[in-house]
Amino acid sequence: MIAQYVMASFILLIITIVFIDIIPKCSDWYKRIHMGRCKTQSQWNQLIIRKSLQWIGKTPKIKVTDNTRLIFLDMLKGNYSKDTIQYWQEASLLLGVGEYIKNSNDKIAKKSVEDFLKYKFDEQGQWRERPHNIDAAILAYALMKLDFIDFKQYKSALDYTENLIKQHIGEDGTVKYRKNMEQYRYVDTIGFICPFLVKYGAEFNKSECIELSIKQIEHYEQYGMLHKTMIPFHAYHIKNKLPLGLWGWGRGAGWFAIGVIDTWAELPNGNEYKSSLEKIIVRFADSILPYQQNNGSWTWSLLRSEATSDSSTTATFAWFMKNASNINGSSEAYVSASNKGMEYLKLVTRRNGEIDFSQGDTKDLGVYSTQFNILPFTQGFCVRTLNKEKEVNIHVEKAI
Repeated sequence: MIAQYVMASFILLIITIVFIDIIPKCSDWYKRIHMGRCKTQSQWNQLIIRKSLQWIGKTPKIKVTDNTRLIFLDMLKGNYSKDTIQYWQEASLLLGVGEYIKNSNDKIAKKSVEDFLKYKFDEQGQWRERPHNIDAAILAYALMKLDFIDFKQYKSALDYTENLIKQHIGEDGTVKYRKNMEQYRYVDTIGFICPFLVKYGAEFNKSECIELSIKQIEHYEQYGMLHKTMIPFHAYHIKNKLPLGLWGWGRGAGWFAIGVIDTWAELPNGNEYKSSLEKIIVRFADSILPYQQNNGSWTWSLLRSEATSDSSTTATFAWFMKNASNINGSSEAYVSASNKGMEYLKLVTRRNGEIDFSQGDTKDLGVYSTQFNILPFTQGFCVRTLNKEKEVNIHVEKAI
C-alpha cells in the first residue's frame, strides 16, 4: 500500500513537472514559428490590440524567478510572481488601449476597460485592494489618461495614491522605491510616480505634487548619471551620492525615458519647469540615439551591441522618441529612431499578437534577468506608440 502511494506521488510529481516546466517551453517554441509576418501596420495594429484586450481582462502573471526547472517549487514558496510587478503591466496595457480608443471609439475596447476598472476599484472610487508600494501610481496615471470616463469619480483612489507617495518621501525630500530602502533612489521610480504627480497636481491644484515630481527627476539627473552623460545607472545612494547597479541597463533607461517625457507632456504650457525639462529630454535622446542597433532595437545593456535586444527597452524608447520629436527644434532623427524601433517590434511579434523577447523582471541592483519572453508592459507601450495621434480605422472583432 505504501509502495503504491509512493509510486502515485512520484507519477503526480512527474506530471506536474511536465506541465509547469516543459509545456511552456514547447509553447514558446511553437508560437515563435513564422513570427513577424504582418505585412502592414494596420494588420499588426489589429493583432497586438486584440492581444492587449485579452490581457487587460486577465493579465498574465510575470515571473520573478529566472528558474526554468522545478518551477512549482518557486510557486509553493511564493517566489514565482508578485502583485507589485502586475501594476505596471496593467498600467501599460491601459495606456495603450486608452490611446487606441481615442482614435477608434471601439465599443468592445471600452467595455474591456470598464470591466477592468470595476475589477480594480469599488463603487466609491477606491482601490478594492489598497496598494502598499508606489508602483501603483503608474496605474493611477493610466486611469487618469482615459478620455471616455470621468476619472474624478475615482478621486478616492487618486488621493490614496498621492498619500502613499508622500509616505515614501525620504530625508532628502525625494521618494523612496520601498520604505525599507531608505538610502537608495531607483530609476524605476521616475516612471512610476512623476507623470502621475504632475497630472494629479495640475488637475487638483496641488503645486507641491508637481514640484516633487520635478525634484525627483532633477536629483536623478544630478546623482544617477555617469559624469557628463545622460545614460542612467540603476540607482544612486543619497548619502555618498554615488551611482549603483548597471550603467545603461536598458529598461531602467526606459523608465527614465517614459517618466520624463510623460511628465513634460502633462506640464501645462507656460509652466516654469517645462523648458528645463525639454533640455533634459533632448540631452537624453541624443545620448541613447547612438546605441540603437541596425535592426532598430536597443539591447538590454545599452552600451553593448552584442547584448540581447530587449523589446521592453525598445518599446519605451520608441514612445519617448516619438514624443520628443514634438519639442521645438528637435531632430528628425527622433522620428526615424521611433519608426525603426517599431519595425523591430513588428518583426518579433508572434502570430497570436504577443510581442516577444522582453527581458524578465530584475532581481536586485546588479542582478538582471537572463530570460527574454513576453511582457504586457512592452505590449502596452507598443500599442500606445502605434496609435498616438493617428487615424485608426481598425475595430477589434467580436471574436476576442
